[in-house]
Amino acid sequence: MVSFPRSGMRRGLCVWPGTRQLCLRKNLLFGFVHFLSMPLKTLRGVSRSLGISHLCSVAKMSSTLQIEMIPCLSDNYAYLLHDVDTGTVGVVDPSEALPVMDALSRKNGNLTYILNTHHHYDHTGGNKELKEMYGAKVIGSAIDRDRIPGIDIVLKDGDKWMFAGHEVIVIETPGHTRGHISFYFPGSQAIFTGDTLFSLSCGKLFEGTPEEMLASLKKIMSLPDNTSVYCGHEYTLSNSKFALSIEPQNEELKSYAAQVAHLRKKGLPTIPTTLKKEKSCNPFLRTSSAEIRQSLNIPATADDAEALGVIRRAKDSF
Repeated sequence: MVSFPRSGMRRGLCVWPGTRQLCLRKNLLFGFVHFLSMPLKTLRGVSRSLGISHLCSVAKMSSTLQIEMIPCLSDNYAYLLHDVDTGTVGVVDPSEALPVMDALSRKNGNLTYILNTHHHYDHTGGNKELKEMYGAKVIGSAIDRDRIPGIDIVLKDGDKWMFAGHEVIVIETPGHTRGHISFYFPGSQAIFTGDTLFSLSCGKLFEGTPEEMLASLKKIMSLPDNTSVYCGHEYTLSNSKFALSIEPQNEELKSYAAQVAHLRKKGLPTIPTTLKKEKSCNPFLRTSSAEIRQSLNIPATADDAEALGVIRRAKDSF
């Protein structure tokens, strides 16, 4: 794993599969040293030309925090968090235990924390087995203290919790469920949104209202545009089809949808996304779009919460 100094470099680097392209005429050692000596601007240009942001979506590094995606069930994602300095390991939303155990065995690691965004079984199904196996502490919303299996530590909106040396800000994001929370790692420019915000969609309103979901999405949207969004499911391809059906003239959306289709055709994940991308493409963050409102016959006088409710109902029946 190649790591870089913090100063001047955006976090989120990992091993680059295309490094050999940088040293076709040089021996491996010279090429590697040359690569490390490149200025930041050049490195960023290379990453764009090689599409490295997608190649690195499975395992990322932010200073000393590694984030590894673990596919679970049919379309869920759990996320393994590993602090390199201390060896502390956590997992976000383990819907089942075995894939997490497999990932831990590959790293010869233990498990210290289990972080749950909400109580649904496809996000907590692995809690008890993992807790029994590793003695991990389960963390979740105080509102869901009676619905999250094995919960040990309860948190509420605005709480700041430390994962090893990394600050974690708890954001209550109800709408999908009443006790849903998101975990924001500001030092890593990453947020784990569970089933509140997906790429190109939001969660179904099982226990909340459009007003609550809109407020939750606004909290997330207030974070920096370069924040990486790690959501609970691989839904982006189907979400893109709905988004295009109601905003077909959105050029950024069309480009992103083509990119998503290409990734999924190759069996690659579309997550993480970024808030900047979602703001320009996600219909649930674009409730004021004239084209979306016209497509769904939403009156110009309707407020954003009303519009979100209409968009959600249309998505539910799409």
